[in-house]
Amino acid sequence: MSTPTRTRAAIALAIAGVTASLLTGCNPVDAVQQGVEDAIESATGGDVSLGELPEGFPESVPLIDGEIAIGAGGSAEGTEGWVVTVTSDAADPVADAVAALEGAGFTKDESIATGGVGAEFYSDGEYSVLLVGQGSSVVYTVTPVQ
Repeated sequence: MSTPTRTRAAIALAIAGVTASLLTGCNPVDAVQQGVEDAIESATGGDVSLGELPEGFPESVPLIDGEIAIGAGGSAEGTEGWVVTVTSDAADPVADAVAALEGAGFTKDESIATGGVGAEFYSDGEYSVLLVGQGSSVVYTVTPVQ
C-alpha cells in the first residue's frame, strides 16, 4: 500500500474510531486526541503523542514554558531522536529557547534564517538540538551525538 493510501486509510480509521466512541458515550476530546495520535502513528510508523513528551526525551534538554503540542519519536534506550513542538505565550519563544539551552551548557553550532523562520543548531556533546521557531511555536529536533 502506498504512503498516501496508508495515510488516507489511517485517517479513515481514526474518524471511524472517533465516531464509534462518540456513539458509545466516551469523552469526545479524548477520543479525538487518540484518533489523531493513532492516525499519525499509523501513517508515519512512529510514536506520536499530543500534549506530552515522547518516551525517553532527555531531561538535559530544557524546553520553554508552554504547551506541548506534539511529541514524536524516541525510545526508552535514547538511541533515536525526538521532535517536540511547544507553543508559548512568551514575547520571543525562540530567544527563550536559546537562553535555556545556553544556560544548560549547549553551544551554538551554526545559524540559518530565511523568510522569517530561523533555524538554530546547538550541541552539548551528548545531544544535538535543532530549534526552528515561528510565531508562538518552537520545534525542537533532538538527536544523540554519534
